[in-house]
Amino acid sequence: MSMLRRLLGLLPVYVFLYLPIAVLITFAFNDSKYSVSWKGFTWKWFGKLLENTQLMDAAVNSLTVAVLSASAATVLGVLAAVALYRYRFQGKRLMQSALFVVMVSPDIVMGVALLVLFMTLGLKPGFLTLFLAHTTFCLPFVTVTVSSRLAGFDGHLLEAAQDLGAGEFRAFRHVLLPMLFPAVLAGWLLSFTLSMDDVIISFFVTGPEFDILPLRVYSMVRLGVKPDVNALSAIMFGLTVVIVFTSQLLLRRKR
Repeated sequence: MSMLRRLLGLLPVYVFLYLPIAVLITFAFNDSKYSVSWKGFTWKWFGKLLENTQLMDAAVNSLTVAVLSASAATVLGVLAAVALYRYRFQGKRLMQSALFVVMVSPDIVMGVALLVLFMTLGLKPGFLTLFLAHTTFCLPFVTVTVSSRLAGFDGHLLEAAQDLGAGEFRAFRHVLLPMLFPAVLAGWLLSFTLSMDDVIISFFVTGPEFDILPLRVYSMVRLGVKPDVNALSAIMFGLTVVIVFTSQLLLRRKR
């Protein structure tokens, strides 16, 4: 009975969160062009989406940047978290504080700061600047996620591995990294989501020759949400669900 009450108490929360997504996905199959009334079931908007070369190119660009920047941020974030956990060095506290400063800084401040930096370095706005910017603001989230996992790690396991002849890299690969795998995977997924979702920073650091999905969709919805945008959103939500279930399956097998 108590479980049923808890489920009923959580029901309004889930309705509030997922009802707009359900409406958006439903209208992706609506035969009406303006998505204000139901005119019948159709798949044609998915075909229109494939014919929209600008939107598809922007989607491919966003996926490319998100995968590369999330992977780079994950590698650097794991190394930074392990360094902060295992070693003592000058400026350690400053480094930890700098990570949180990047996390809490407004996006517009980060965007302007990165734009000024890239202009000073003579980098042309495009793929490279966007990749560097996304890696920069995703890095602290990976570091904090992995550090929270390291907080409950038993350091004696590494000492035992080294006593048995494992070197620094081998102990990291065979002992520490498997224990950190759930946090590493969570950090990568979080970084991927942040990169795919970013608008403000991307607006400052990307150029007209390299269009990405959030900016393209933002420019389209100012004149009204079109059905092909609904179709794209439905596909992205489906991919998100697949990624989440795959990650949960991998975590269960790892345990």
